[in-house]
Amino acid sequence: MSQPSSKPISAFVFDAYGTLFDVHAAVRRYAGDLGPDAQRLSSVWRDKQLEYSWTRALMDRYLDFWTLTEQALDTAMAIVGKSDADLRKRLLDAYWKLDCYPEVPTVLKRLKDDGHRLAILSNGSPAMLESAARAAGIDDLLDEVFSTDLLKTYKTRQDVYEIVTNHFRVYPEAVSFQSSNRWDIAGATAFGFRTVWVNRVGTADEYADLPPAAVLSDLNGLLALS
Repeated sequence: MSQPSSKPISAFVFDAYGTLFDVHAAVRRYAGDLGPDAQRLSSVWRDKQLEYSWTRALMDRYLDFWTLTEQALDTAMAIVGKSDADLRKRLLDAYWKLDCYPEVPTVLKRLKDDGHRLAILSNGSPAMLESAARAAGIDDLLDEVFSTDLLKTYKTRQDVYEIVTNHFRVYPEAVSFQSSNRWDIAGATAFGFRTVWVNRVGTADEYADLPPAAVLSDLNGLLALS
């Protein structure tokens, strides 16, 4: 694995879902209503949400991320055999206020206090990201929240990552990009970002030709790299 760059970092940019916000928090909130199907439903919901974003980007047939989130939940509920309109509504409502991971506020505040610019770059729609950041109490720590909705496409399209460099007027190597999604890290590495894979669950590595600069189990380790 390559070593973190010694060049100064101008901005720390974070993926949102799975990196700052726990995508399984919505289902966990109603696990009692779902019973033994809860974990499977949550996994399928997330998998389909991502699958639909990649498929739409490849087809150039954009639908916003909230619509894909609704469609993915409908598919997940059908797969596990759940038909409950009220539960569907509660799960979707919960997705607007996902829990952030415990270390997130402290790490972001430390980076902010050290003078770094902080931003989110996410597939999430602007309204989704605004709601999640506000619910987590981190909205005041962020300089910018970038949504791929600006380009009406999704990661890992290379022009998505260019949103950051165009806005901050920096070269890619001046950006430290953090994501829990290895495919996102591959895309950001290809673009030229200094990448940090936040491998929270010990997933096997892949995309060997596009390695991250560092691998962390959570965001706390980022402070040592900054």
